[in-house]
Amino acid sequence: MLLLNLGGPDSLQAVKPFLFNLFSDREIIRLGPSFLQKPIAYLISSLRGGKTEQAYGLIGGKSPICDITFAQAKALETLLNQPSVSRINDIPEGLRVSVAMRYWHPLIEQVVPELYADGIRRLVVLSLYPQYSVATTGSSLNKLCEVTAKYGIETFSIRSWFDHPLYIDALVSSIHEGLKLFKAAAAGDARASGPHVLFSAHSLPVKFIEEGDPYVDQIQGTIDAIVRKIDISWSLSYQSKSGPVQWLGPSTDRMIEDLAEKGTKNLLVVPISFVSDHIETLFEIDILYKGMAEKRGMRMERVESLNVSPLFISALQAIVVQAVKEAGWAG
Repeated sequence: MLLLNLGGPDSLQAVKPFLFNLFSDREIIRLGPSFLQKPIAYLISSLRGGKTEQAYGLIGGKSPICDITFAQAKALETLLNQPSVSRINDIPEGLRVSVAMRYWHPLIEQVVPELYADGIRRLVVLSLYPQYSVATTGSSLNKLCEVTAKYGIETFSIRSWFDHPLYIDALVSSIHEGLKLFKAAAAGDARASGPHVLFSAHSLPVKFIEEGDPYVDQIQGTIDAIVRKIDISWSLSYQSKSGPVQWLGPSTDRMIEDLAEKGTKNLLVVPISFVSDHIETLFEIDILYKGMAEKRGMRMERVESLNVSPLFISALQAIVVQAVKEAGWAG
């Protein structure tokens, strides 16, 4: 079992090389002709490195995504190997859950040889991006296939799980907890209304969607499944755009401004395409966007990321069990 994720710098010194790896990937953003991709990526990472280092400095000097993903792997491995789970689902005992990252250590190209050396010949692969995009899950799986082909490792990949019932339950639970943050203040004011919920997803170049990428449809599918279970007023926006191309909108910062102009006073942000805390939740949402909201007279809170919540780990366990069965590796 292998969990795939984005990765993130594990120190301030790692920020620039991490950015270089990120911008070198043409499946995320195409920087001119292919032969110029890496030179332009080097230029961008050099120009943005200082500002990005400052941002990481405000959230502890590194990305927490690696630590969180390893914690998710440990929790998932423990749950999968409970005798009741393996016996009821007729899955192999002693399942091992490993972690590989696309743009920083432990890199896919480092982990796969290690797994092969340990005798692993089959892998159920779960990308920790719930909604599929060629720029996220697609890029990670392409790199994985490139590497595993050299070793003859058989893989069964889970490409998306944007509307899995237990994943939706985990999000709904997180939103309920977020809504509670506003209840105490509203209790003493009969005129107070509940918070508006803003789903904020990672942005992508519009060209990807025009070429058939299902990301936007799957984001909407996740939200549709949520709002069938919880009555909320909501909007959708996109964050973290970069590069000189047209990106999905409306942007989260623009949406905050629009909501303020419409008189919204309480705002609950739900990072809908992220399952782990990282710079986009801890810096962009918690610092940048919250500061913007406060300047416009709004109270803004963010729901807790799923991270290692028991409901979320149970969702991952169910997804993996189903994959093992679909691969024909049960029994």
